[in-house]
Amino acid sequence: MVQSECQLLRGLLGFICLIPMCMSTIPDLCVSVNTLKESLNSSLRRRYMKTNFPINYTIEVHYGEVFRLRNISKLNSEEEPPELRDLQEFWLSASLKGISKVLRVLPERHPTRHKYLSNLEFHFKNFEALYHQHHPKDEKRELPESIQDIWDNMEVQGWKSVTPKSILDNCYRTMLCLFKDCFTEESSVDCK
Repeated sequence: MVQSECQLLRGLLGFICLIPMCMSTIPDLCVSVNTLKESLNSSLRRRYMKTNFPINYTIEVHYGEVFRLRNISKLNSEEEPPELRDLQEFWLSASLKGISKVLRVLPERHPTRHKYLSNLEFHFKNFEALYHQHHPKDEKRELPESIQDIWDNMEVQGWKSVTPKSILDNCYRTMLCLFKDCFTEESSVDCK
């Protein structure tokens, strides 16, 4: 009798411990990030962002709007590295800015606009809404100084010519680094 009550109690405690894991918000974000990953796959990026543009076509962006793995390494090597959340938010903002810059230069009837970029922008905006739902903005919380400096000096740093494809290539690689918990080990990227 006592033994069966102990087993029942252990089972109940085990169930109670599993409830927070089942209610975790990470899987929702991971589903959305995986949708982005599928939309950013290399064959789509190559077809729509390279083949549909003239050879050596570039657009002008601010240095801070191209967020690379090198930027993550540099930020993480500082005395007070930013939190992962800060890097993810910066990645999200930089990616949306990059997509909107490419959309701005495309003619209305360009095949990349309707068949790819508009859809990609839609997925990013859905992810942004979901991300901010799970990580509400706290008005009291300040950005780390290193990331705030990038935002503040974006206009001062000047312009850089990049191909539309390289904007999305960097977006893809940094996404694999910053959201590596959502991907299998073979598809994640080393952030160093």
